[in-house]
Amino acid sequence: MKTRSLASRQKAPLIGVTTSEVRPKERVHPVPESEPPAVEMALGLPYLKGIEAAGGLPLVIPPLDTSAIEPLLDRLDGICLSGGPDLDPALYEAEPHPELGPIEPDLDRFEIDVAARADAREMPILAICRGTQALNIVRGGALHQHLPDLSTEVHHRQTNPGTEPSHPVEIEADSELARIFGGEELEIADVNSFHHQAIDRLGEGLRVSARAPDGTIEAVEDPSRRFLIGVQWHAETLVHRQAEAALFRRFVDACRDDGAEYERAARRREVA
Repeated sequence: MKTRSLASRQKAPLIGVTTSEVRPKERVHPVPESEPPAVEMALGLPYLKGIEAAGGLPLVIPPLDTSAIEPLLDRLDGICLSGGPDLDPALYEAEPHPELGPIEPDLDRFEIDVAARADAREMPILAICRGTQALNIVRGGALHQHLPDLSTEVHHRQTNPGTEPSHPVEIEADSELARIFGGEELEIADVNSFHHQAIDRLGEGLRVSARAPDGTIEAVEDPSRRFLIGVQWHAETLVHRQAEAALFRRFVDACRDDGAEYERAARRREVA
């Protein structure tokens, strides 16, 4: 199989971004001159812009047949798991909560499969909001399906713009997230919040690296990995700030290093 050159990987690693949701075209009010109604993918541009600004080359991953996942991952240097609707509780063997929001089971299962296979390859992974929850499920964890059942101290569905923070999080000392955000000591960061669900049972190998004042898990990471971090807030809409910009840069740098090592290993296999 012919892969991209080592030079291209070092210059701009190719990073796959999962689709946030699929939806009928009618939901975006088509005009008469539009194409016929069809199911379409939806993903916010800030994910792609954040990766591009950090030096990566983003590629949106459509919900394909699962047979396409391994060949796709062969060509990618990292994965960004995006935000989106609630996840199907069947994924972690739970009954639906009465307040469960709309779910997309087919998309959920494709995203979980992508995340699981990327994780098995130890690829760099940046997970955001729902993506963090998906990563936790891949590691055998479970979710709180309706956060207001736990606490109303923090409004996790803010009404102000996503480019603005709405509540603080406490970042754990000596975590990778703390180092990225500017120091190894325990610190407070203000973040935005647009989620209905959150991590309940923590997945295997994950460490909590930030919590909200009400105890909600706001970030996780795997200390054994080159880069595997999930944040519950929408970091992609906060990249105008130094901390979130640094998070995306660190992710892209890890993808660049990982992709270059993958290419070197492929060349060694060809010679052998």
